[in-house]
Amino acid sequence: MEKLPADDFILLSLMNTKLRDEYSSFAELCACEGVAADEVLARLSALGYEYAPEYNAFKRV
Repeated sequence: MEKLPADDFILLSLMNTKLRDEYSSFAELCACEGVAADEVLARLSALGYEYAPEYNAFKRV
């Protein structure tokens, strides 16, 4: 992934789509795509979402 989308809601959608279709975990997605996990977690946390490993998706908290 060249760079993360500027819009946080598009980032949320992109992460959940990739987790659903391509990756078995957020750690795998970050490693394979070269994504900064801390940045994604911070941005999505600001929207009220956290990664839920049991669903392999970002869910509203």
